[in-house]
Amino acid sequence: MKTVGTNRKALRDYSVFERIEAGIELAGTEVKSLRQGSISLDEGYAVVEGTSVYLCDVTIAPYAQGNIFNHDPRRRRRLLLHNEEIRRLFGQTTLRGYTLIPLKVYFNDKGRVKIELALCRGKKLYDRREDLKRRAMDRDERLERSRR
Repeated sequence: MKTVGTNRKALRDYSVFERIEAGIELAGTEVKSLRQGSISLDEGYAVVEGTSVYLCDVTIAPYAQGNIFNHDPRRRRRLLLHNEEIRRLFGQTTLRGYTLIPLKVYFNDKGRVKIELALCRGKKLYDRREDLKRRAMDRDERLERSRR
């Protein structure tokens, strides 16, 4: 498994409740660009519309040798999921107010592009502060143990 891109801000800004693996419908030059590692997931999110799930605001840079065959870097891309998963995600996002955030993009063992989505809810400012305090305390404890 080769990781192409990760969304490092997602775990800081959101509380993750569930992780889901999905395929992506891509054009040829987009796959070549991904092999070079040129993707940005920072502003990305997924939307359930009808019987499909779409990935929005994810930037895949144009392929350098792609000339006229390159596609729009920020176009919406369809995600490949089973129908029952789509129905469940529709219920979670509309009724419970969760958000679908991409965590990482990778090539699996068969060479297919996969994306790891997370069912999330945004953290409040006080939640972020609690996380920072907890991490600082854990770091101090580890330093104390290593000094002994």
